[in-house]
Parts: sequence; structure tokens; C-alpha cells
Amino acid sequence: MIRPRVKICCISSIEETEMAINHGASALGLVSRMPSGPGVIDDEQIRIIADAVPPPISTFLLTSETNPKEIVSHYKRVHTNTIQLVDELNNRDYGFLREQLRGVKLVQVIHVMDKSSIKEAVEISEFVDAILLDSGNPTASVKELGGTGRTHNWDISRKIRESISIPLFLAGGLTKENVTEAIKTVQPFGIDLCSGVRTNGKLDEQKLREFFEAVNSSI
Repeated sequence: MIRPRVKICCISSIEETEMAINHGASALGLVSRMPSGPGVIDDEQIRIIADAVPPPISTFLLTSETNPKEIVSHYKRVHTNTIQLVDELNNRDYGFLREQLRGVKLVQVIHVMDKSSIKEAVEISEFVDAILLDSGNPTASVKELGGTGRTHNWDISRKIRESISIPLFLAGGLTKENVTEAIKTVQPFGIDLCSGVRTNGKLDEQKLREFFEAVNSSI
């Protein structure tokens, strides 16, 4: 089994950027305006952080925009190398994004609520570079589009991973205590977390170190 890549989300500063990379993160999540959830920073700060990140580290803009034109406009304010779509794209118009954002990777979040997520992931996998499975609830009165700290059914996640031909990231309530089981069950390309390595909202170096130790021990 290959060690999954680790994406640390909710990065809020250059200091957190350096800490995450130094401990082994291969991708960073930069959270823009959301209806709920932690880690939100303004677009100017996202641009500053993205500009400071060295290759080959991936920088993910987490956008809640659903209109393709608004997503393009959002990207042009921040210039990350990846866009993470945390909500459903209007009319699934990925072709427009591809045309307008050449060279930018597209990652679609699927919020795993039941087995219908398998069909959704398989269909969308034809249009994006990766699928990210999370534990939000887009149908809630206030949309939950990430950062819930909840796990979901990893058996469904495994089925999705087996059913698609592009990389799959696993998110949702991952911690040092459960990441080994998550990796063995799902065998994802990458794992993604925010709250599991934070204390009072701040990136915690001790938790970060212990999390990477748990990831490495799972292989």
C-alpha cells in the first residue's frame, strides 16, 4: 500500500504554511467564504499564501461558488494551482471551467450521505482531476460544505474509490486515532483534514507530528 498524500486544510498564515510543509504536507487548503465551518480567510490572504508556496506543493482554493463564471472570477483573485469545488456546480458545466482555467486542477467534493454518492462520484469523475469525499450536508438549512469534524461511511468511500479511475481524497473527521483504519479501509490517493491537527483553531505542531507518525505507521 502506498502512503497517501496529506492535505492540510484551513491554512491561515505563512507560519501555518511552513509548519504544514515541514511536517510533510503535499497540499494546502485555503478556505474562502463559506456558509458555515472553520478556517475562512479573505481572498487577499489566500493570494499571499498561494504566492509563497513552493512547487511542487499544491494550493487548493476552497470555493462555495456554484456559478462557473463566478468560480473563474474567484480564481483570478487568488491564483492557486487547484480549485476545490465544495458544492454542486451549476449544470455540471465543467467544460466552461476547463476552457477558462487551462492548467488549473479541478477537485470536486462529494458529501457522502448514502449510497447515492457512488453514482454521483462516478458521473462527475469523468470531468474533474480528483474527487474529495467529505462529511458535509449541502441540504441543511445552513449548508455544511466541510469542516464538520464528522466521519462518514468509509465502506461507501471504498466503493467509490474502486469505481473511479481518478485520484480520491478522503476527508471528514480524520485524527491520529482513526487515520490508520481510514487508510486501510479506503486506500485513498490522499487524505485531508483540518480540525484533527488544531487546538483552538490554530495549527498544533504536536498534533501535526503525531498525525504524520500515524499516517506513516499505516503503511
